[in-house]
Amino acid sequence: MRRKELGPAIPFRDITPESVYTRRRDFLRGGAAAAIGATLIGRAGEARALSEKDFAAIPKFKPNSYKVDEARTPFHDVATYNNFYEFGTGKEDPAQNAGTLKTRPWTVTCEGEIKKSETIDIDKLLKMFALEERVYRFRCVEAWSMVIPWVGFPLGWLIKKLEPTSRAKYVAFETLNDPEQMPGLRRGVLDWPYVEGLRIDEAMHPLTMLAVGLYGRVLPNQNGAPVRLVVPWKYGFKSIKSIVKIRLVEKQPPTSWNVSAPGEYGFYSNVNPDVDHPRWSQARERRIGEFQKRKTLPFNGYANEVAGLYAGLDLRKNF
Repeated sequence: MRRKELGPAIPFRDITPESVYTRRRDFLRGGAAAAIGATLIGRAGEARALSEKDFAAIPKFKPNSYKVDEARTPFHDVATYNNFYEFGTGKEDPAQNAGTLKTRPWTVTCEGEIKKSETIDIDKLLKMFALEERVYRFRCVEAWSMVIPWVGFPLGWLIKKLEPTSRAKYVAFETLNDPEQMPGLRRGVLDWPYVEGLRIDEAMHPLTMLAVGLYGRVLPNQNGAPVRLVVPWKYGFKSIKSIVKIRLVEKQPPTSWNVSAPGEYGFYSNVNPDVDHPRWSQARERRIGEFQKRKTLPFNGYANEVAGLYAGLDLRKNF
């Protein structure tokens, strides 16, 4: 199905963030899983800037060698300048509307071409792997970018534990689909639920991670709580949020933006400054917090690590 005819997609680069109103909810206490289960509900009424202190700290994680020597984007900007259509199409909408998302209880169903299907409680998942902090560039297709210190673990660790069969060629992901919690689902902007996919070698690459926090704090709801994908060499819309299902499959899975607008959003969606979006150039980007635009780097600056994944692949045709 194609995107329903509600007019052209909103060019997010033209949307200016507004002040966000917040209220703290009671944080769960004791243990890593409990701390990560806590979150902040965004509500109208208290006009103040968000900071990492508004969110529960993740007690145990270690720094990782995967980092960039660049200034980190301020936490407030990371937490209030978001794409999350399930909570609205404006940049400020997710922070204002995502308080309705309930991140506990939460399970992730793993199925498909694996030894045994299972549904894993998020707190059990968090106890399965050691958490690490990784500072990644994050580049959106709308020509803006950030530098974010994510906390999580490599997706490949989970895939190995699931024991894929020889037929597992791709990994498909699915976001929660609950209109009561996600008011944006009541609009036909996309065909819900939101789905994404990677080749299995992309998913297994050590840079690909499942994030459960940022800046050493639990993920804000608007950033994809309680668990989201981060693939730093691809455009941000590949980093699916609030994941409830992971399937290993033999054939290339559908992805939401590619289904909605295949001429604008390819399956691979690698950061490629030589392939423009039909409505704007990808050659330059605006780092949030900076006035001057900067040159966009191939693979978002991770070419040395990931270019080999695409040897012999036409990156103009397979954009």
